[in-house]
Amino acid sequence: MTQPSEAAATRAGEAGERHSLYLPEHVGFLIRRAQQVHLAVWAEEAGPGLSNVQFGVLNVLHRTGGASQRELCDALDLDRSTVAGLVARLEARGLVERARTSADRRRNLVRLTGAGTAELRRFVPHAAAVDASLTAGLTEEEKVTLRQLLTRILDAHGHHASDDA
Repeated sequence: MTQPSEAAATRAGEAGERHSLYLPEHVGFLIRRAQQVHLAVWAEEAGPGLSNVQFGVLNVLHRTGGASQRELCDALDLDRSTVAGLVARLEARGLVERARTSADRRRNLVRLTGAGTAELRRFVPHAAAVDASLTAGLTEEEKVTLRQLLTRILDAHGHHASDDA
């Protein structure tokens, strides 16, 4: 990892006085730009059939065998209304189904349908290609370090990377 240049350190030290930052060295700016690149690469590689967040829902359901909407919220770190909308859209496409659990009639269990499993299987290579494209300029060691650092940022702010996602 490279150390910030003396000029960059001076800029950062002066930021309070100037009320601005040198954006290419600002982590939040870089994360936002990386997300924009991720979305563009996803759209190019995977096409319009399934968003990366919808892919996440299908992936969690496959790994868990089914989950409540609350469990999906936790696994994907999304709010209830977002997950409710995602599940409704996936259900309308026949990719998931909701059913009340017998143990707790208030709880919906969301499961993949056969079509959902097929769609997930179809998109796994695309998701892997997106990941490969995003990290193409990194060594294997750097890829591991990147994942570890991003996970540490999430953990430090209470947004843990889920084992179920």
